[in-house]
Amino acid sequence: MGLTIGVDIGGTKIAAGVVDEEGSILETCKVATPPTSEGVIDAIAEAVRTVSTGHEISAVGIGAAGYVDEKRATVLFAPNINWRHEALKDKVEQRVGLPVVVENDANAAAWGEYKFGAGAGHDDVICITLGTGLGGGVIIGNKLRRGRFGVAGEFGHVRVVPDGLLCGCGSQGCWEQYASGRALVRYARQRSVATPENAGILLSLGDGTPEGIEGRHVSQAARRGDPVAVDSFRELARWAGAGLADLASLFDPSAFIIGGGVSDEGDLVLDPIRKSFRRWLVGSQWRPHAQVLAAQLGGKAGLVGAADLARQG
Repeated sequence: MGLTIGVDIGGTKIAAGVVDEEGSILETCKVATPPTSEGVIDAIAEAVRTVSTGHEISAVGIGAAGYVDEKRATVLFAPNINWRHEALKDKVEQRVGLPVVVENDANAAAWGEYKFGAGAGHDDVICITLGTGLGGGVIIGNKLRRGRFGVAGEFGHVRVVPDGLLCGCGSQGCWEQYASGRALVRYARQRSVATPENAGILLSLGDGTPEGIEGRHVSQAARRGDPVAVDSFRELARWAGAGLADLASLFDPSAFIIGGGVSDEGDLVLDPIRKSFRRWLVGSQWRPHAQVLAAQLGGKAGLVGAADLARQG
């Protein structure tokens, strides 16, 4: 189909890029995410028009955080934008005059990694995004599996602790409350209160108080060997690896691909995730183990994946 455009809708910015059949981004632009739902649609259209200049574009793929229907046309619910049964496909098509495909942002990123990143050589992969929250995507038999109603792969809201921590979704004990960037910061703050003598580096990077600790401080301190920061990563990894073991029982993939901001720390977090995965995998000593791989495309995965899904129609 030639060139397509991928659009990644973020909380603060909207990124659009022209992508070829090899997954290479030829041109990009970024615009601020407007505060209103209609403003977001207008901004998407403007970004598409900007990057399409001078290119023959066949279709547009949009990655949106939230539930996207089985037709890949309507955003049923978006947590960060006031979209409820929003006919995003039709509205953007009317503005840009091109075919549009809408996909959940984690699914789009999963497809990008499967097709052009760490998933090379694998037919069955589960992608997990460890960012502020926890997202995921399922590729089995070389196909993105979206479920009957289009909303499969919401791993972050699988309940892992009955009556556990309250989640932003309204439920309790969701996986992302224990394995995510938010969870990492919570672990670090709690441990800094309990053992401040072990958090000297960590506390010095913020304002000196546990409440001032941010995710970047935990990463920086862990790289410098701060005991509380390192232990906080280990706690996150324990929960992440245990969750992967459960997913292995459900899907039996050949690989898990770990993306998102938390995964940027590389083996600092991936090695303990692998250890936890082996620890909790049922029948671990008797069965093949899925690989646990670092994502390769970084922040480009969603844009590239959305563009390729649009190419497929």
